[in-house]
Amino acid sequence: MKSLLYVGETIMKAMIAIAILSLSCQVMASSFDNFGQTNSGAADVEDIIIKFKSNTDVQSLGYNRSLMTQSPIIQDLNIHLLRLNPLLNVQAILTELRNNPNVVYAQLDHKVTPRQGTIEPTALSTEEVSAGPNDPNFSEQWSMGLTSSNFGIDAINAWMTYGTGGKDADNNDIVVAVVDGGVQISHKDLVDNIWTNQAEIAGNGIDDDGNGYIDDMNGWNGYSNSGAQKSSGHGTHVAGTIGAKGDNQNQVAGVNWDVKIMNVPGSSGNTSVVLTAYKYILDQKTLWLETNGAKGANIVSTNSSFGVDYADCNSSNYAAWNDIYNEMGKVGILSAAATANANVNIDQVGDVPTGCDSPYLVTVTNNQSDGKRSRIGAGYGQTKIDLAAPGTNIISTWTGGGTRTISGTSMATPHVAGAIAFLNSIASKPLADLYKTAPDVAALEMKRMIMETVTPRPSMKTETVSGGILNINAAAAAVTTFGLGN
Repeated sequence: MKSLLYVGETIMKAMIAIAILSLSCQVMASSFDNFGQTNSGAADVEDIIIKFKSNTDVQSLGYNRSLMTQSPIIQDLNIHLLRLNPLLNVQAILTELRNNPNVVYAQLDHKVTPRQGTIEPTALSTEEVSAGPNDPNFSEQWSMGLTSSNFGIDAINAWMTYGTGGKDADNNDIVVAVVDGGVQISHKDLVDNIWTNQAEIAGNGIDDDGNGYIDDMNGWNGYSNSGAQKSSGHGTHVAGTIGAKGDNQNQVAGVNWDVKIMNVPGSSGNTSVVLTAYKYILDQKTLWLETNGAKGANIVSTNSSFGVDYADCNSSNYAAWNDIYNEMGKVGILSAAATANANVNIDQVGDVPTGCDSPYLVTVTNNQSDGKRSRIGAGYGQTKIDLAAPGTNIISTWTGGGTRTISGTSMATPHVAGAIAFLNSIASKPLADLYKTAPDVAALEMKRMIMETVTPRPSMKTETVSGGILNINAAAAAVTTFGLGN
């Protein structure tokens, strides 16, 4: 009886093995048919972002190009995208690469998503409206005021005292790069504030200014890696909070009335797309510094209202994120980043990018008008989330030429990105000079002053690093006197 059972088990195992082999052959054939083609679905997890040490590439590591193809993401930093043959074991290859002495880091090309929530009603007081610009929807922009019962960013007082944004102390345009789904650059409340590459000729297929990018008239499209413009409601909303034209009798007013907005689509999809978008920003600011403003763009902040939930940014799995934020920080760019739209402690559960350690990040949660963290869901963390900004019931520009009211950490973050640009426009001459001679130091000084001048809130003491909500009027007092002594 025992021998019969043994024979039966052996036959069954053989049949299962044959079935698995047959299925494997089908999968392998299918995989070979698609190898080398762009796949926006599951194949993305088979892509690896790698940073080589100098003078290294995939062939020098001993891998055949028929098994692994390489394309640059940020050539100057030796960051590349490796596309693996589906027959390879991704995790095994990842482990091999991380153990290779010629590799700085290797990680999967993870998915990223935008951060947007829902709606709740709020409005400015009559006194605040009368003191603000003449834009017809301004009464709905509660986030621009500050009263004992309405905790906005105190922009109205800042505008009245210090100005409404624009150029820096040396008359240079100030630029915010919006890394998102795209901005409607023709929107009537944005069109006057869209950054334009004056040295480029539109649509001629030539890199007229020699900056390495063809037809980059208003920015760069990280999705297509081209100058082709792209727009989305989410990105247009973000841009309006940063820099909708103010006091033009049209819709809303941004934190800056005269800032320049660079359109850099590339916020969702994969990490490699985000890195492509950031590369353009890094290149343009580097060029601006190297040519003393003759080329490139004076980018002082980026807005990143997207991310990866529950991700450990400081692990080897997400190494590229800190790397790129640090590189942008070296040229004076602070990156405002939205945390998760969930009531989670980022210190404990992790997040990309707001759990990253780069000192050049300004990580943002969403407060509602009563000064408390949004009840619709917003991440917090006493060591990882820097400050709060209004993100509940925010009206701003939307695709199609109109406006829309939405909520989320995505709506809070552009208040901070816009504030960084606004503060650069009124910064003291010593601070403006520091941005040229030591841009990394200047950026960190700017962040310090923003963090030290928040509107304190009891609940924020254990939920944020700063313990409060963005206050650009208080920050303005600090940056305008920086380096001037008593």
